[in-house]
Amino acid sequence: MGAVTTAEDGGLFALPPTTRPPDPRGTESGSPRSDAPLAVRMRPRSLQEVVGQAHLLRPGAPLRRLAEGGHATSVLLYGPSGTGKTTLARLTADVADRHFVALSALNTGVKELRSVMDEARLRWGRHGRRTVLFIDEVHRFSRTQQDALLGAVEDGHVLLVAATTENPSFSVVSPLLSRLLVLQLHPLTDTELRELLRRAVQDGRGLDGAVALAPEAEDALVRLAAGDARSALTALEACASGVACAGGTVVDVEAVDRAVSEATVRYDRQGDQHHDVVSAFIKSIRGSDPDAALHYLARMLVAGEDPRFVARRLLVHASEDIGLADPTALQAAVAAAQTVQFIGMPEARLALAQATVHLATAPKSNSVLAGIDEAMSDVRAGALGEVPAHLRHSRHTGAKERGNGVGYRYPHRVPEGVVTQQYPPADLRGKDYYRPTQRGGERDLRDRLSRLRRVVRGVEE
Repeated sequence: MGAVTTAEDGGLFALPPTTRPPDPRGTESGSPRSDAPLAVRMRPRSLQEVVGQAHLLRPGAPLRRLAEGGHATSVLLYGPSGTGKTTLARLTADVADRHFVALSALNTGVKELRSVMDEARLRWGRHGRRTVLFIDEVHRFSRTQQDALLGAVEDGHVLLVAATTENPSFSVVSPLLSRLLVLQLHPLTDTELRELLRRAVQDGRGLDGAVALAPEAEDALVRLAAGDARSALTALEACASGVACAGGTVVDVEAVDRAVSEATVRYDRQGDQHHDVVSAFIKSIRGSDPDAALHYLARMLVAGEDPRFVARRLLVHASEDIGLADPTALQAAVAAAQTVQFIGMPEARLALAQATVHLATAPKSNSVLAGIDEAMSDVRAGALGEVPAHLRHSRHTGAKERGNGVGYRYPHRVPEGVVTQQYPPADLRGKDYYRPTQRGGERDLRDRLSRLRRVVRGVEE
């Protein structure tokens, strides 16, 4: 049988065994159809055929015990596409005479779900046979649908194996999450992808040696797959088909270029990848790394992210992390947002890139952010106070009689344009909210602000 890899951060897929047991999930004869996709034909049929995810499959690990029939805890498999979630779920049903039911959250309603639960309860009560219920993309279930699983999982007659590409802390309701053992799967390493491709080329279930894979083409497929086993096999199959149609026998770089236009981009505009990439984008700008920022910008744009969303993030960042250290940063972000609105993609990518580089290389200050947040915190805590009488609106009947506007000093009447005068409520006199840094334009502003405060507050030199 094939060996299990020892890579701690690897992925999962098949290594062809020397002996092939019947596959109860294939055709009536026990194997996938010969015209099934390569990724299906190469799907592992036992733990001995599995490579990768060694942290989950080592002896005594919960998932291994579950797949060997010695563990009956429902699990949630969390990881990117093409890492073996479906395969592992199916392997848990191949032991202990378990009944396997697979549902997709995309096309399953509450009524169908409850029907499956009722059948599982009867099967358990009459025959003592546990049902393995595999739910793919469980994060797409509504709260009502997820709640419908609670009783069956609690009673134990259903062994739930749920799969998601999204962070379960945000996508799975707490009551269900508390009943599941969360197991995280990792993308395949380059080494594992290479092994997968080579075995698929030679194995009888795969291409059976019909083509050869050139080293440069292998490198290209590994790079394009980005850790996704299914993508690697699908791309290989497309390349091999193109070569065969042309009467060739070697998959080279040109064949890869013809068959595969661009790499798999792990990015879901509603999911983890979206939040992770956006977070890395902003943190790279904040960290003054324009090269990393451009990389994440490219990932968003190639994946089809709305450029208006990117522009909005740049607008926020310009004030949040740069502020008056570079007053032109907000102008650059506004210009980029307007360009996106006026001309759209793909040309707008240039303005977004220009603004990204501008903000990444600008001096940084969060003094504006800190100032407004502190001021709002004080207001929420009740630090309000009366507006000084001389600052109140005085252009209405009876205002002067109430003292509104009386004693107000108009700054433009003095040469310096600044007068000593109380502006905040009495309880906040002398309170500094805006504290400029010594970086960029705030260096000069810091000295000017210090002089302004002395005059306004009437502080002696």
